[in-house]
Amino acid sequence: MKPRILISRQVFPQIVSDLSAHFEVDHNESDDILSADALRVRAADCAAVMCCLTEKIDAAFFDACPTVKVVSNIAVGFNNIDVAEASKRGVMATNTPGVLDDTTADLTFALLMATARRITETEARLRRGEWKKGFALQQWLGADVHHAKLGIIGMGRIGQTIARRASGFDMQVSYYNRKQLDAATEAKLNVSYASKEAILRESDFVVVMVPYSKDTHHLIGAAELALMKPSAIFINTARGGVADDIALLAALKEKRIAGAGLDVFENEPALHPDFLSLDNVVLTPHIGSATQATRMNMAKLAALNLTLALQGQRPPNLINP
Repeated sequence: MKPRILISRQVFPQIVSDLSAHFEVDHNESDDILSADALRVRAADCAAVMCCLTEKIDAAFFDACPTVKVVSNIAVGFNNIDVAEASKRGVMATNTPGVLDDTTADLTFALLMATARRITETEARLRRGEWKKGFALQQWLGADVHHAKLGIIGMGRIGQTIARRASGFDMQVSYYNRKQLDAATEAKLNVSYASKEAILRESDFVVVMVPYSKDTHHLIGAAELALMKPSAIFINTARGGVADDIALLAALKEKRIAGAGLDVFENEPALHPDFLSLDNVVLTPHIGSATQATRMNMAKLAALNLTLALQGQRPPNLINP
């Protein structure tokens, strides 16, 4: 008999077809987010689970699903998986890095530019019929992106990809990372290393691009936002929880920073309703990797990870040792 696997969220038909050649597939075609209990029931007799950030894979899951030997996350982040618990039980956990770097960097830069030039605010005003003066010298003024100072907190693959885009706008790019890049990479990217505090104080745009963990929870909070210039703009396309949404809302309401571009939120999709009433924030619903090609490539990579792991091979994106 073919090993049984669970695909916990709706994926592309091609992925289901490809996996069905090797496995008996239980596919959550409705795409309703499974409750913890429902997830455990459906995975109870499975050899592997392909999941998303919406599924919590923890000790209780492993207790209920002792036959699961592979957890394949369709995401680069994996804070939904208790990796230490998986390792203790001999379960392989994988993710999908690399294939979404460019697409997420594109969205990050789109948010940066839309916030700087007040795109969503002014479009909304136009649609409401508030454009009365035609051209006016001091109407709806935004901020220049070209030649501005960009600070990137977190200089992994996506951070570096954002830096490359910034070079086309002649931006001055500094970055903070737990480990400084080598000199050759810094020169290639035309970036300079700085402390997190210096980046917050000096940058016109601050982009945070770190994975979410207990160490990065509220990495950007009230104290960090207080260091930023009143003209500065904050961008988060990393993970909700990296920024303290309550502190960010206060800074935006009080105009202590000029604006924010946000693709991720704490408690998403139930974002804080006060965000919706602010003109100086651009909001998107966690679409950093949401293009047809990229999401397909993520699903293909997750399927490859799962297939190789169940065939006794080392998957290319193994999270745990």
